[in-house]
Amino acid sequence: MNTAGIKAAAYCLNFAPELALHHGGTPAQERMAKGDSEFLRALPRHAQTFAQAQAYAPNKTYIGAMSIEELVNVPAPWTEHAGTPTRFGKFGEIMPEDEFIGLMDICDVFDLIWLEEGFAQHVATRMAQSPVLGEKQLARLEKGHPAAELAETIEKHHALPLYYEDRVVGCCRRAHDTDENLEASIMLENIACKASGVLALLHLMKNAGMSPEEIDFVVECSEEAVGDAMQRGGGNMAKAIAEIAECGNASGLDVRGFCAGPVASTIVAASMVACGARANVAVVSGGSVPKLYMNSRDHVKKGLPALENCVGSFALLITPDDGQTPVIRLDCLGKHSVAAGAAPQAITSALTFEPLTRAGLKLTDIDKYAPELHNAEITLPAGAGNVPEANYKMIAALAVMKGQLERADIPKFATERGMPGFVPTQGHIPSGVPYIGHALEALKAGTLRRVMIIGKGSLFLGRLTNLADGASFMVEMPSEKTHPAEMASKREVLEELLAALSDVAANLQKN
Repeated sequence: MNTAGIKAAAYCLNFAPELALHHGGTPAQERMAKGDSEFLRALPRHAQTFAQAQAYAPNKTYIGAMSIEELVNVPAPWTEHAGTPTRFGKFGEIMPEDEFIGLMDICDVFDLIWLEEGFAQHVATRMAQSPVLGEKQLARLEKGHPAAELAETIEKHHALPLYYEDRVVGCCRRAHDTDENLEASIMLENIACKASGVLALLHLMKNAGMSPEEIDFVVECSEEAVGDAMQRGGGNMAKAIAEIAECGNASGLDVRGFCAGPVASTIVAASMVACGARANVAVVSGGSVPKLYMNSRDHVKKGLPALENCVGSFALLITPDDGQTPVIRLDCLGKHSVAAGAAPQAITSALTFEPLTRAGLKLTDIDKYAPELHNAEITLPAGAGNVPEANYKMIAALAVMKGQLERADIPKFATERGMPGFVPTQGHIPSGVPYIGHALEALKAGTLRRVMIIGKGSLFLGRLTNLADGASFMVEMPSEKTHPAEMASKREVLEELLAALSDVAANLQKN
């Protein structure tokens, strides 16, 4: 059986309500179409404070400051039952917006992010306290520019203003005079994605107790496109992230698949490790600026908090099976094939029933399913329903159809083998992978035997196909009979035999 271990996970949120207000996709399109509107005037009144974002139960669950079980016990709506504000969790952190702007400057290698000199000094002091940023990274933070120079660059040279606490504290400049792929808005998206990915990778190495030099390869799976007019989307976000994280021995590549990208990327990384091509592969994803405040129009209309205020990121460390680390079983992978069709039942079957059947397992042999883990407090007001709950009901209904579950047990199946969505609607970020950190702990503790991570993607958004996409994999503790750490290789056996024969030959010569 081919397996690869998941040694560690990291999850970070970068609080960014000003980025959301000025550069999030929905507000930006509204501003372009109408210049000003009641929606845009009302939106700031619906914003969370940083303390509220830190106290919000789904956010705390994402960074590992709360368990899934603790989240289940928080009464709904979660916005009205805040806990203690927490910046750091066992998996990562919720970074405030001033520091995130500073981190974008640290990650900028073409002098595109400019900071106002007073603000640069302010964030330098704040970021010096970071548990993951090193001296070399902190030294990259610029000294800053006079406010008048920023104003001129914004007014005359097409730079985008960066705000903090309702004042301009910096700008993002365009990288080319005529190439729309390098205009300021695209560069801001990509630098924010890069910065959030760097933060997750730094936390991953801290969580794993691993030095940057030990990372062999980085697979990046966001939804951003890096390139210019001649090769839009050419990449390589992975290597750009590895550079800032000081992973000097690493190379990397980008994998794209909309919301199915993270699961597909993890399979790519696990395959590299299992076949011996790489030893330590980091799967990393930064987040999305355009998806900030994506559904805010509906939230404002219904008088609710605008919760899409964080740029999400995550990182996983894939390593060889050592007999102790939970493993991905590469003989139990789900895929949504071209011929599978777009019906929800067909997609669910392709991603759950079919791979499990090949592995000799039933749908009821999985203790926890982690599909699209969107926070329902964001999606329900926008008319998108409770996405995780719908997935669990579909899997349970499939189990009934296959004779593996009684119809009366569907609600119990969804409750016991599912979980509430706790991830911001950052597209690819909610797609199953945010549960892995919690799953690793439960598998090691023996409270779970197997979990399945499911990713789905809406490929039609790119207007090249009407097909959907999807991928899945199963994680369990390694089998004592199959993990490589306890199996002698053919070479080792041969060496032992040769040594024994040499001893026999030597004794014969003596006699």
